[in-house]
Amino acid sequence: MTDIVLVAGAGGVGKTTISAGIGVCAARAGKKSLVLTVDPARRLATALGLESLDNMPHPNPELSLLWAAMLNASASWEAIAHRHAPPEVADRLVTNPFFEAVATRFPAGAAYAAGEEMAEEVESGHWDLVVVDTPPSHGGIEFLNAPGQMKSFVGGRILRILTGGRVPGRNTLFDRAAKPALRLMDTVLGGELLEDIGDFLFDLRHTYEGIARRSQSIIHHLEKASMVLVTTTDPAPLAEAARFVAESPGNTRTPIVTFNRSLPESWVVPQDNVKDPRLAENLQRWGAEAGYQRDVRDAWTDSHAGAIVNLAWRASTPNELPALESLARPVWAALESAR
Repeated sequence: MTDIVLVAGAGGVGKTTISAGIGVCAARAGKKSLVLTVDPARRLATALGLESLDNMPHPNPELSLLWAAMLNASASWEAIAHRHAPPEVADRLVTNPFFEAVATRFPAGAAYAAGEEMAEEVESGHWDLVVVDTPPSHGGIEFLNAPGQMKSFVGGRILRILTGGRVPGRNTLFDRAAKPALRLMDTVLGGELLEDIGDFLFDLRHTYEGIARRSQSIIHHLEKASMVLVTTTDPAPLAEAARFVAESPGNTRTPIVTFNRSLPESWVVPQDNVKDPRLAENLQRWGAEAGYQRDVRDAWTDSHAGAIVNLAWRASTPNELPALESLARPVWAALESAR
């Protein structure tokens, strides 16, 4: 059975780095692990053994059990089209500009593509562990909601109104004389653009049954997945973390909340024996920040359930396997304890 770890959080909190570190820890523990990551920095990509930007897993040259892939929404959606639509329909979809817009600019589209990739890899049986660095939209909550949203979008009321109750023949796709809304759209957009939109909507509806089935499968995997929610004590990412907890579906696991870039609590204690006034002022400033961070973490503990992990602030971002392993080891220990 393949275990899943979802790593969520706002952008810029170290989520991708921690995802990579979890993969390294798992590989060191003898688990064949895949890290599905989103837009990693080049040095991190090199550390993971990623040399090309595609969805195919690549082995790490230094750690044989560690593999990685970079999620690419456009490529994933092309695969989705060919997976769920007849060949001739899929060929039309992937060349339609509106399809590209859904794949790359619709947040739920990118999140759903990541979910499909996760499901494909989990069900392949190739891995002991799949770590998903979730897209940062809305702190990762979009990833949990995307399967239901895409199912509703593809089979939803708007598409049924525009294309009919059932998938019609192409010649009856748009009866503009019979549909007042379409007559208005025809006037505003022009017939040619409306036909392009109509072709897209018609072809997209052919994917409904496949996406509906796949959405249920993705939801099933999400219910079993372990969650790591990465944040810092800064107000914006902390608000995203609180939103993630508040809006997570009730059938998902309580996340392990990871406060990244934490200062040591020992710094809170004043250093009275420091003679240099500039050094004393510096230490006081850092001590105040450490105290603030401690208070934020305590307030979170008082108002939220679940384990908390503190990861120490580092002068530079880890981008080599030993440093990645060292960073993520406390998170890996918490995941193992929760099994």
